[in-house]
Amino acid sequence: MTTAADPQSLLVTLLDPAHRADPYPIFRQIREFGPLRLPELNLAVFTSYADCDQVLRHPASASDRLKSTVTQRLIAEGNEARPVGTPGFLFLDPPDHTRLRGLVSKAFVPKVVKNLEPDIVALVDDLLARADGTFDVISGLAYPLPVAVICRLLGVPLEDEPRFSEASGLLAQSLDPFLTVTGAAGDGHEARLAAGLWLRDYLRTLIAERRRHPGEDLMSALIAVEEAGDQLTEDEIVATCNLLLVAGHETTVNLIANATLALLRDPAQWRALATDSGRAAVVIEETLRYDPPVQLIGRVAAEDMTIGGADVPTGDNMLLLLAAAHRDPAVFGRPDEFDPDRPSIRHLGFGKGPHFCLGAPLARLEATVALTALTRRFPGAMLAGEPGYKPNVTLRGMSELTVSL
Repeated sequence: MTTAADPQSLLVTLLDPAHRADPYPIFRQIREFGPLRLPELNLAVFTSYADCDQVLRHPASASDRLKSTVTQRLIAEGNEARPVGTPGFLFLDPPDHTRLRGLVSKAFVPKVVKNLEPDIVALVDDLLARADGTFDVISGLAYPLPVAVICRLLGVPLEDEPRFSEASGLLAQSLDPFLTVTGAAGDGHEARLAAGLWLRDYLRTLIAERRRHPGEDLMSALIAVEEAGDQLTEDEIVATCNLLLVAGHETTVNLIANATLALLRDPAQWRALATDSGRAAVVIEETLRYDPPVQLIGRVAAEDMTIGGADVPTGDNMLLLLAAAHRDPAVFGRPDEFDPDRPSIRHLGFGKGPHFCLGAPLARLEATVALTALTRRFPGAMLAGEPGYKPNVTLRGMSELTVSL
């Protein structure tokens, strides 16, 4: 029999959409138990900043789910190992990860990101020009901006952006714990699978078009890139574009929206950014700590490990509750306060080690342009009601955020 104070019960409680608006009290309670071992689930849960940081940096921390005891058990029961094909390099380990990331990095150079800035500014200005009276920050800015940027980066035609946006939303759900930890399909499995298969078929068609008619987009660059005679296969290009869509869209939506909400709840911070665009950088970094777009991530123990005094056998899943780690009082003073002016802002929002987010500069650029334009144009904006939240646990984010302009 479990009680409300039982950490395993608290983990289950996190999955309840009723707590999506403010999961932080639950994260705090789980963190107070320290590292949690659930041998019956082949699972270890880490919640302190030090433990999560150690796991991310540990050379035996694997990202490939095929190394998981749970995944191997599911395969033995007849389930497909990779139902939607080759995974993106985020879910691979060296040497495959090293090779693919190295090749993709050559096409994802800072110049590519910088060249997108005029387009991002124009997109934001166009979106905000439509705002009048009351404005939903999600549907009016935070959601359409990143998908438009990713589609332009990949060379996806404008008319196909809505379908991409829909697929991205569905695929973001596949990162939630009922899939990554328990291996269960969960509600909406068929819709997610259909979205994944549609996206891969679409990308194959677009790749064929880019082979015939190369452009200045990232997909054309991925087709052309090579290093010592090595090239990306079609499956690898598809997986990479798929990863860029999901990782580059949903997370940036959440970053822009979460920062907007935090600023609206502290009008002095809103006005400060409205008059000083240079503050955008600290606002963004504090948002990544205070209300992170990615609340938790998973790793697999590729060999026996000891983290924070907890022994993790080979093949066990490790769940890192970043949202708990980012409010660890052992590291942060006043951890539950949004304070862009705190002396130092540390977070694990973009990961650490070999899997540090390749798209971090683009996410920061999009958020900077969006937040500075929003506060400058509407310096007296006010929250017009409590926000609504999507059911997602891992990529926790709002479904609506209404602002009175």
